[in-house]
Amino acid sequence: MMAEGRILKALSGFYYVDVDNRILTCRARGKFRKDGISPLVGDRVAVRELGNGEGFLEHICSRKNTFVRPAVANIDQLVVIASAAVPRTDPFLIDRVAAIAALKECQVVVLLNKCDLDQADELYGIYCAAGFPTLRISAVTGEGIEDLKTLISGKLSAFTGNSGVGKSSILNALDPQFHIQVGEVSQALGRGRHTTRHVELYKLGCGAEVVDSPGFSSFETNELNLELKKHLPETFLEFGPYLGSCQFTGCSHTKESGCAVLEAVQSGKIQVSRHRSYLRLHEELKSLQEWNAVKGRK
Repeated sequence: MMAEGRILKALSGFYYVDVDNRILTCRARGKFRKDGISPLVGDRVAVRELGNGEGFLEHICSRKNTFVRPAVANIDQLVVIASAAVPRTDPFLIDRVAAIAALKECQVVVLLNKCDLDQADELYGIYCAAGFPTLRISAVTGEGIEDLKTLISGKLSAFTGNSGVGKSSILNALDPQFHIQVGEVSQALGRGRHTTRHVELYKLGCGAEVVDSPGFSSFETNELNLELKKHLPETFLEFGPYLGSCQFTGCSHTKESGCAVLEAVQSGKIQVSRHRSYLRLHEELKSLQEWNAVKGRK
């Protein structure tokens, strides 16, 4: 019997598929490997039921988007968790992930956790000004949790952030039935210990679906590709009103005279921190292109 469902978890070659609130443990047909296609958490799939809670993946439905690391599909929004307390989040890490998400037409929500320890005024100002939905929360006191439920209700959201910033604690605060393991933060290093070792989709009581994924380090440079280089200015959404208004065609918005984006930065209409991240990404992508060209000539 054939049925449709969504992949909730992938581990050791098995795919755990939710079919009408029943979890089927499935293997993927060999044709996927032959075609170079990997089923992903978040995929809508057709499965052939074998009985005893087992099945085979037969077909992957059309995808809205995909991410390589973490390996997920059909994400509506990326919830980026940050903090001004230990471990403090570098804005560049947020901006790097946000650019990748924008390229994939995925909305970004910025959560500033541990606001009971530090209100993160600087980060709050940066991302509110940049136009991101930005929320101060505390997994400890519960501040902002109800507002977060409203932001994610009815959507599939992937949660990410630097290790130790509180991803698992926030998910537990949203719906304690999951009892996700919470790691400790090293006071000496200011870094958290990884507690999320695989990607998994959870259904919350508030009507949201969320993916808990490993931290920022998972968004490695293979996501920073030539397509992102081509469209990098557009992935910084607050640049939008100024693109096309520069004095020279092909402006890179890095140092050119008559650049409307640079003028907006100087006048305070674009946050200096955001433009600094743009410059850093621009350099990373330029180096990636040169490396690919050298590799291709070998």
